Amino acid sequence: MPSSYQAPMRGDKDRKSTTSQSTGTNISLESTTVDRILSQKGDAVFSLVPEETLRTAVETLRDKRIGALLVVDSDGLLVGIISERDIVRKLAETPGKTLPQRVSDVMTRKVETCGPDDSLVDVLRRMTNGRFRHMPVMRGDTLVGMVTIGDVINYS
Repeated sequence: MPSSYQAPMRGDKDRKSTTSQSTGTNISLESTTVDRILSQKGDAVFSLVPEETLRTAVETLRDKRIGALLVVDSDGLLVGIISERDIVRKLAETPGKTLPQRVSDVMTRKVETCGPDDSLVDVLRRMTNGRFRHMPVMRGDTLVGMVTIGDVINYS
């Protein structure tokens, strides 16, 4: 017998069993909204303008310890998103010439967004299907936050 084996003892069956999921927890997750995440994490959003360089984007990602930045125009309207993954792809395409390039040349222009009232299950499904990890939260035309796949998965 392995040394870590412990024979059954009286009272072992008296323990309450637990489950990792139940109908109650699954239903509550489906009804939980993005707004609940924002109320816990806050609505701080880091952004830059399309004319900035990738060097500025990389430094901001490093300094803020984040994985993506929103790109906004001079009126503060969302025009794109740039992630670590976007920058890595460009580094592979243009080695040694990447950092001086403009954010507008690399950013994703078609940005998937969600609203504060969207359910976490729907947001997680969209992120998984679209294979992206960051989603801006919009209330109408106004940017009100950003959620990440980690925010959604780790929500408690």
